[in-house]
Amino acid sequence: MAAGDRPLNEVKFLTVAEVAAVMRVSKMTVYRLVHSGHLPAIRVGRSFRVPEQAVHEYLRESFVGVGTA
Repeated sequence: MAAGDRPLNEVKFLTVAEVAAVMRVSKMTVYRLVHSGHLPAIRVGRSFRVPEQAVHEYLRESFVGVGTA
C-alpha cells in the first residue's frame, strides 16, 4: 500500500537529517532531491518532512545491480 493510500496518522514522516542518515548522504543532497521533485516532501514551517515509505521507494528505484562477469 502506498503512503498516499494510508491515513496520514499512519504515515511516518522523517526529517531531512533522518533521511540523510538513512541514505548515508549529506543533508544538502536530500534538499536537492526534494527541490528537484525526486523525493516527495511536505513543508512544515521552514522545514521539510519526507514520508519514510517515499525514501524506501526512491532507494529501491535507484538501485543499480552489479553485472556478473
